[in-house]
Amino acid sequence: MVLDEKRAITLGHPSYVWRSGQERRLELIRRYVTLDNTYILDIGCGLGAYVANFRRFTSESFGMDIDPARLREARRRGVENLFLGIGESLPIADATFDVIVLNEVIEHVDDDRATIREALRVLRPGGSIVIYAPNRLYPFETHGVYLGSRYVFGNIPLVNWLPDVVRRRLVPHARAYRDADIRRLTRGLPARTIVHTYVYPGLDNIAGRSATAARLLRRVLYFLERTPLRRFGLSHFIVIRRLS
Repeated sequence: MVLDEKRAITLGHPSYVWRSGQERRLELIRRYVTLDNTYILDIGCGLGAYVANFRRFTSESFGMDIDPARLREARRRGVENLFLGIGESLPIADATFDVIVLNEVIEHVDDDRATIREALRVLRPGGSIVIYAPNRLYPFETHGVYLGSRYVFGNIPLVNWLPDVVRRRLVPHARAYRDADIRRLTRGLPARTIVHTYVYPGLDNIAGRSATAARLLRRVLYFLERTPLRRFGLSHFIVIRRLS
């Protein structure tokens, strides 16, 4: 099911199915963050794919989204513990969660720094915020572009390398982050960055057409994640720890 396209442009496409790319991201989270028997909140949960899969480790897995239609569809799929809200003003008491996840969400909120501040507020001391966010150095823009009033969906080459004023005109609906932008999110807040690295795409769509091609490309790209060329990966992967 593809939800309303105009909302998908503004909010991004949620994970419609659970595939190897999502599983790989989940395993990367588990490498740095304990999920077992914790309270987890997925901000911008979409159709609840991660909320459902976090239940493999804890019964206290919750999801929040700004879009009622996505939450209704998630509930229809059997996902529980979902509620409506916005990242800049979470309807949650202080120090409630152990882990908060923003998976390709922070680029869509109105105020990304306010969202991180709110996430820290509802996080318990020593808890972790996990962020996947678009990398400005990735050579393709994955959110599509506006050419005047016409929207063109797809992986558009070199848009992220254009000057800010040009990129904002082409992609007014989603940010992409440089390292300095990531550091800005937590500057002056009671937080410490534990991990900041990059991931390349899961290539699940390519795998659907050719398992051999996907296997070869994954071998190359996942090797690059262990080299300085990881800086050109699809997304930043960041783990932030609340200090007090």
